[in-house]
Amino acid sequence: MTAMRVGVIDYGVGNLRSVANALIEIGADPCISADPAELAACPRLILPGVGAFGEGMRALQATGLDRLVRDAAAGGTPLLGICLGMQMLVESSTEFGQWDGLSILPGQVARLDDPLAETKQRLPNVGWLPVARTASSAPVERLFDGIDEAARFYFIHSFAVASGSPATIATARYGQHDFAAVIARGNVIGTQFHPEKSGPAGLRLLRNFLS
Repeated sequence: MTAMRVGVIDYGVGNLRSVANALIEIGADPCISADPAELAACPRLILPGVGAFGEGMRALQATGLDRLVRDAAAGGTPLLGICLGMQMLVESSTEFGQWDGLSILPGQVARLDDPLAETKQRLPNVGWLPVARTASSAPVERLFDGIDEAARFYFIHSFAVASGSPATIATARYGQHDFAAVIARGNVIGTQFHPEKSGPAGLRLLRNFLS
């Protein structure tokens, strides 16, 4: 059987190799590329990312890959955004200023803690957390098929999509704050956690995305 080719979008931000290694582990054929034509030919796309929102959006726009991502989402190609890649899928962020996102999914990105609170939450949030599925639906069941509800996933971030986004299908909690751990609508999915670093549960989620 021919391995599924998965485009890993290379816009100069993010640990692409860890994503590629996880795809190889589950039997896929990763294609790390900055070429829109090569990526558009892949039946699945992953938008990884680490770092600040503004830096990520500038890099996407400078390479012209923001158009590729929007076109793929509109055209029905299954697309997975990871960490910063998930955040850039939504409408805006307040990380180090006010930034517009890709506006593919509804939502806003904000700090995990309340900057006006007397007691500050230590940031970034680094570590393993369980996620709570917010609804029972076919997309949720497909994405989490075979994954125990107590499974934990690896997070590293200081900002997150607000849990009230209508695209939220799973949440996590850090301190007193709930945030969107997974957002999804149609063919587009975003995970705040890193499935490629989340052990067997993360690999299973990646397999479910490919299927």
